[in-house]
Amino acid sequence: MSTPPLSSATASDLSGTSSASDTPRETPKDSLAPGRVGGPRRWWDWVLAVDPGLGQIQAAWRTLVSMITALAAGYGMSHAVGLPPMLGMTVGGVLGLVGSFLIAENTPARLARAVLWMPVPFCAVLPLSAWLHPHRLLSLCLLVVALVLMMVLARFGPLGLLTGILVFVALVVGEMAAVPLSECGRLFVISVVTSVALLAARLLLCYPMPREDLLRTQRAFVVEARRIADAAATALDPDADPAVAIKRMRRALRRLNITTLIIDGRLAQPEVAADPEAAELLHQYLFDAELALQGIGETVQKMSRHQVPSALRETMVVGLTITRDTHLGRADALRPAAELIRGHAANTPRGTDQDEEVRALARRVGDLLDSLADSLASWLRLGWNTPTTRAKVPFQPSVVLENGRLPEAGPAARRVVSAQSGPGLRRAVPAWRAPLQAAAAGAIALPIADAVNPERYYWGIIGAMVAMLGTNTTHERLRKLAHRVVGTLAGAVIGIALLRLIGPGHIHWTLLVIVAGLSLGAACVQRRYTYMVTGLVVALVQLYGFVTPYDEMDRLLADRLIDNALGMLVATLCTVLIFPVSTRKISREAAHGYLSALEELIGRLTERWTDPEAPVRLRGAARAVEAALHQMKSVHQPLVRMPRGTRGRGADNLLGLLATATRHAGSLAAAADIDIDPAPRLRTEVEHITQVLTTSVRALGRQITTGEDGGTWVRISPAISELKAVLDSAVGPRADRLHKALCELAALDEVLASIAQDRGMTVTTSTAAPTVAVGTRPLHGTGLAGTPAGALRAADRAVDGTVTVQGSVRCPEHGSCEARITVVDSRGKRRAQVQTAGGRYTVTRLAPGAYTLVVSSPAHPPRAESLLVYQPGPDLHRDITLAPEESEG
Repeated sequence: MSTPPLSSATASDLSGTSSASDTPRETPKDSLAPGRVGGPRRWWDWVLAVDPGLGQIQAAWRTLVSMITALAAGYGMSHAVGLPPMLGMTVGGVLGLVGSFLIAENTPARLARAVLWMPVPFCAVLPLSAWLHPHRLLSLCLLVVALVLMMVLARFGPLGLLTGILVFVALVVGEMAAVPLSECGRLFVISVVTSVALLAARLLLCYPMPREDLLRTQRAFVVEARRIADAAATALDPDADPAVAIKRMRRALRRLNITTLIIDGRLAQPEVAADPEAAELLHQYLFDAELALQGIGETVQKMSRHQVPSALRETMVVGLTITRDTHLGRADALRPAAELIRGHAANTPRGTDQDEEVRALARRVGDLLDSLADSLASWLRLGWNTPTTRAKVPFQPSVVLENGRLPEAGPAARRVVSAQSGPGLRRAVPAWRAPLQAAAAGAIALPIADAVNPERYYWGIIGAMVAMLGTNTTHERLRKLAHRVVGTLAGAVIGIALLRLIGPGHIHWTLLVIVAGLSLGAACVQRRYTYMVTGLVVALVQLYGFVTPYDEMDRLLADRLIDNALGMLVATLCTVLIFPVSTRKISREAAHGYLSALEELIGRLTERWTDPEAPVRLRGAARAVEAALHQMKSVHQPLVRMPRGTRGRGADNLLGLLATATRHAGSLAAAADIDIDPAPRLRTEVEHITQVLTTSVRALGRQITTGEDGGTWVRISPAISELKAVLDSAVGPRADRLHKALCELAALDEVLASIAQDRGMTVTTSTAAPTVAVGTRPLHGTGLAGTPAGALRAADRAVDGTVTVQGSVRCPEHGSCEARITVVDSRGKRRAQVQTAGGRYTVTRLAPGAYTLVVSSPAHPPRAESLLVYQPGPDLHRDITLAPEESEG
């Protein structure tokens, strides 16, 4: 990207930073945000951007260490107890593989408990498998029982799932390796020694450090923030492709949001041992920083559609470049950049309405840079010192991670399953649904697999197990089947090529390929299941090479793929037929969960404004809304990825509108978190508005959950417009934030009303709102004393037709003023644009609704006036008074 040359004045203005920010400071070892989190750019930052917290790399390293240790321990102990090395390495390798994939505890005590527990269920079942090996029918039945037991134990948490899988694996190993019953005692010794060696290696080389994971995730936040600033600067570069830059910026914004959700989830883990008040402050600062970055991204996207003057463009690009290159220790460097952007925006020649919009957008970027600087500086001070500002409410988790990842369709699916319970026998449905499905799947899949390949019939039931673990919907199971087929084919091609390249007799190279394949698969499993299957099949091909002729390998892998696929298809069919939970129900429940989180936010907003002393976490409630949206997106993920829009209007429309609503909810939470002590009548108005919105949200939730037609959404944005008019003359930072909160609340209402309308609900306007007495009354504690009152009214019904609005535009200096008036509706569409004549204006054919009048005059700063049209009838009269130029800001 080429940056235009800067004047010396511009360069000197942007280079100024406070000396305090340049002074290095000591960082406590236990701080939540030490200086190294926000230090200068490093070459390995791209790794954190791809893998926040390094969870995938840790999984690969854990698998590498576990497999090497387990294979070495199995090999050594087999010589010590006099067993064939292949048998000892098989037992050790199985324990190492299961432990590396299923045990990711982040405290030493829990890690030791899980690792040392592995030999108990494994060796308890291994003799039973060896004894039943000659009895084929009993072996088949026992595998089905083990699958059912696994689903039962999975309800008891990670240790229960580990126990169930080890029982199942012990039966498979006994069948696959034909373990003699007389050797089970010595295999128990090998498994115990292997577990102890695994624990020692994990504690030595993979010691759990949850606080370090949190810090690395925060560093990933900084990396994505820099990517957003870089993409924003590129989008304004006249020689760059703005579409490509905007695409990059949107991708970085999505990753930034996921990273902040993961940070909130990690803060909820007791192992982090963070002070609850310090954790709450960190949550607030990151929330505000993300909000500022989102605002910068959205504003730059709008600016890229306009012709930006070259001087202003230069300043914007330089300011965003400084944002990209500034680390947390010098966050104050953003302030002169923000001030310079605002100064250039103020000095940009006025002309058309488009010029006014560009100036307003540039000023907004400057304000957002100031907000970003405040958030980043507060974040860093939190790492340097014990917080001097105490959080009003201790941190409470809004996001709960599952296996270190954000939850997807699981919570919604569990709520749907729980709803299936009822009186009598139906009370047992939630507990026995999965075991009964597993029993049916195993009973059907095993005979089919036995007919296809009698020697390795267990592949079919393994496919059924894979389909049922970690999936919640039919779409997820079919996607997993597709990934497994593609991964098996890719792994077969790569594995056979490596097998022939290495050749027989090179045991060390073969073991190296096995360990590498499993480690790479573990690293990539969170990105795509296909990659994990590919690595697993590459490793299995090397193992099969010990006992299978090379020319029969193709047939062996084809049989394995067929058995696996049949088992997964049978399991999917059983979940559809036995106590089914449809994807549609889970989708509706996810949407209902989203609206419930939104309702919780609105309730906390009411409490925050009506009771200033109440312990309310608005940002936490907004973060819960974001987490609910992430779950909705997971549920709505298509079976086959298609270009946007090809799946029909419904899913894309709903997710797009909910994403917009979520952004407004976040802005509302940040702006509304202020201490005010409203007068009783204003408190009544606020309670009425939020109560009406809460009732509408509940009605929309019922409509989505039941799918029935009907229901009413009552719009509150007209009432909010009247309330804003009451507060128009108030000044001060709190008044500005209160005004912004009301704007965001109205915008949230409009977005949700459009969703309700799309779903066939009746949309009306708020009725019977309390009125405000005429006169002057204070709003204590906000700097809003002396606010003139206006009537807060609502229409009695929704009507059609149009009205004409007339009035004058005046100012103290000139009397009547020449101005251009643009009428913008509540959806952001410009409905009309008129020029004053002799200081008067007329706007015709306005339908009932909420509007904003943007008044632009060459001699005055732009002014926005709220206008509410209730019903057609007599002409409306609205006079507008413009402030003099020097009073701006």
